[in-house]
Amino acid sequence: MCRIFGSLSAAPAHPDLAELAAVSARQRHGGPDEHRVLRGPGWALGCDRLAVTDPRGGSQPYRLAHLPGITAVLNGQIYNHTALRRALTARGHRFPDLCDGTLLPALYAEYGPDFAERLDGMFAVAVLDLRAAPRLVLAVDPLGTKPLHHHRSADGTFRFASEIPALLAFDGVRTAPREDSLDTVLCLRTPVSARTALEGIGLLPPGATALVRPGRTPVVRRRLPQPQDPVEAGEDTRDLLRREVRRLARADVPVCALTSGGLASGLVTALAAEYARETGAPAPHTFHLALRGRWPGAEDARARQVARRTRTVHHEVALDPAELPSLLTRTTRHLGQPDADPAALASYALFRAVRQAGYTVALTGEGADRLFGGAARLHAASSAPSGPDWAASYTDALGAAPRMLREWLYTPAYRAFLADEGSAADRVERELRSCPGGDRRAAVTAFDTRWLLPAGPLRRADHLGMAWSVEARMPFCRPAVAARARALAPTATPDRRVLSGAARELLPQAVAQRSHRPSALPVAALIAPGGPLLDPVRELLAPERLLRAGQVRPERVRALLARQCERPSDRDALALWALAAHELWTEVVRGMRVPLDHAA
Repeated sequence: MCRIFGSLSAAPAHPDLAELAAVSARQRHGGPDEHRVLRGPGWALGCDRLAVTDPRGGSQPYRLAHLPGITAVLNGQIYNHTALRRALTARGHRFPDLCDGTLLPALYAEYGPDFAERLDGMFAVAVLDLRAAPRLVLAVDPLGTKPLHHHRSADGTFRFASEIPALLAFDGVRTAPREDSLDTVLCLRTPVSARTALEGIGLLPPGATALVRPGRTPVVRRRLPQPQDPVEAGEDTRDLLRREVRRLARADVPVCALTSGGLASGLVTALAAEYARETGAPAPHTFHLALRGRWPGAEDARARQVARRTRTVHHEVALDPAELPSLLTRTTRHLGQPDADPAALASYALFRAVRQAGYTVALTGEGADRLFGGAARLHAASSAPSGPDWAASYTDALGAAPRMLREWLYTPAYRAFLADEGSAADRVERELRSCPGGDRRAAVTAFDTRWLLPAGPLRRADHLGMAWSVEARMPFCRPAVAARARALAPTATPDRRVLSGAARELLPQAVAQRSHRPSALPVAALIAPGGPLLDPVRELLAPERLLRAGQVRPERVRALLARQCERPSDRDALALWALAAHELWTEVVRGMRVPLDHAA
């Protein structure tokens, strides 16, 4: 697990070392163990390494003595590296260590740009081929678990980095917030497509490979999904998850589990504990975030129930609510894009505790909600009357503010802009209605998997875990498990019931049979009289700030705040959170020339 970056240009000059050092410094929190960059005429390739597999080997960028001209960097983990190394060794390749990424130059030499189709793991890879005309090949895993951001400047120079703040440290990257970014945040909570909230900065889509040549427009293609292994296809859901948990629980560094008190994380915890008992390993350690004080919706008791049932060593991490305002700023900086999901603050605090306890890898239940359904938005899509409006019902259930509230808040000028350019909701609804056969469940599942999963839970797990040098591993996001979820989508069986069945005899009945509840902070109580976030939100939404942007009407935002203070509600609080998160993000973007650190 690492942070990677690089550039490719038609210009013959070597990239500036000081500039590359600044890029590296912006994402060094995700790779504290080694920092190395290689450069040549018109190109650079660098890595900040978090040593997980074969910590003593695997120095990046990867080069093999018998393959001059091929250099690679990797962010992520390749789980089938042992089998790949065996096959490549049989073809005459030799490797200096057992690190998973060391084999990448050989794999590329054998298969060219199609090399990524043979990788099983979570990854963002860059391979630079200088054997003939220079070319750069980028690839990300099928679910987009490891993000890769890129920018092409006016002179044709292509630059990429794992994190947006690092990309902005390149001198040639000039950008500004997209004008439609506020609408995107209110509608979807965060940008969910291959274009980010910043002009000119893109994101390689899930399962995509990009071919970059100096001075040319990159060619991006999505790879075809690999067929599921017949053995895995024949397993029931619990055995499938058991197989993946065991695969991900093996590492050369300490591994723990995150337990929210919900069904998905509880199932991962139970299977990890089962594996430890069978192998004679010590009981795994589990971590749960608890907000100090009495707050509605607290899951602390259920997390303790899971820990007792699975016999883990449980850590209840107490978070002082007074720290939440500073966490909001830190998470915004690390995410690089606006995010209106309060779960981000909890994730950041939990990964901090995991790292401070000495763990480098954490197993999580992330992805189960998006893949296995059961959420309010899926019910809204399924139960809406026949006709074109079912997609609108889904989108309203998805967002931070429903359409009527958004249009009430927007200024006439901003509404006119969105009418001309199209809103985020319009784009989502068009994609949903275009699903072949009109199958609503299949349409929602496909959209969730392709866009919402990588933009929400996976982006937070990557950026906020790596903010503390913690690698989050997500069994539900393994290809075989995702394929099972897709296969279940058109059936009449609620996907959540499948997980409840898998958890039978492994978890307390109260956890195994409960309906889904989002794991997040009690936002309505936090933005209420006496709540720790009311004053920061009020400051971020001050009329003079809103007037400068000209996108929402200050008097109506003030009325929304007043209503929230009189009658706190999740709906109003989440809309206010989204408005404040976007305003804070625009402020942070303006200051992203300042290096990130944990004291910020």
